[in-house]
Amino acid sequence: MVLCDGQGTAHPRRFGLASHLGLWLNVPTVGCAKTRLVGKHGKVAPVKGQYRSLRYRDERVGVVLRTRTKVKPLYVSPGHLAEVDSSRKLVERCCTKYRLPEPIRQAHLAAQRAVRGA
Repeated sequence: MVLCDGQGTAHPRRFGLASHLGLWLNVPTVGCAKTRLVGKHGKVAPVKGQYRSLRYRDERVGVVLRTRTKVKPLYVSPGHLAEVDSSRKLVERCCTKYRLPEPIRQAHLAAQRAVRGA
């Protein structure tokens, strides 16, 4: 399973970065984004673990998931070979004490170190 900092099916063409990468590598992928590209959702309660379905064109394309209490939620959508509910559960398991899932947070930190060292 690959966790991507970007969208999966919650994309205007229903085929975001997570979908592309998963298809190319032929592995299950999940998109986890900080901002919404498409769709509508209800209000997400301010408590960690709460979520609402993200719907676009009468279809469920992901969820809006609160990963920390009183912190902005994330937009989780399946990419290749993944489903909405399993994608949400994966992101929940990967979120420890920060808003972002730990694999994405560590990738961001590594990229920042690489830029500073260049």
